Amino acid sequence: MAMDTEQNGRQDTVELVYRPTRADILAGIRLRERRRHLHLLRWGLTGLFGAAAVQAVAARDGSAVSFVTAAFCAALIWSIPRLQAHHVFRLVSWQGEYRTSVSETSIRTGTAHATLEQRWSVFRGYREIRDHVVLLSRDPNILLVEVLPKRGLSPEDAERLRALLSRHLPRV
Repeated sequence: MAMDTEQNGRQDTVELVYRPTRADILAGIRLRERRRHLHLLRWGLTGLFGAAAVQAVAARDGSAVSFVTAAFCAALIWSIPRLQAHHVFRLVSWQGEYRTSVSETSIRTGTAHATLEQRWSVFRGYREIRDHVVLLSRDPNILLVEVLPKRGLSPEDAERLRALLSRHLPRV
């Protein structure tokens, strides 16, 4: 990550260079899920189907098909975030190295194949977690999640990134 400062215009730019990983994407999906309280629904349905699987085993006349179906549904619902992360990773991994520049005006991400520039008005806020900074979109369903991996940052660079984000977005 690099930090450039122009003295005249006070234009700070933080640049991150990284290759996305499944863990990066999963961190964004999990945070989005918690903000929308979907984790409660997912765990409730997992528990419901898990209880149905236990009941199918415990019942005298329970069938193997009922047990397998309920256990499969519980496992599938529990693994939804991982399945989503795997799918998104397949979509973005072939693009190789990502270069993300966080500046006073926008967040610009580029690969060898595409460039995306997002103004600060697209985002509702950000949340810093252990290995990532996750920006959440303004729309009600939080369809857009921007994940900035902190790997390779020095503590000073991380502080500058936090300061830049804090000037434009609230912590959520």
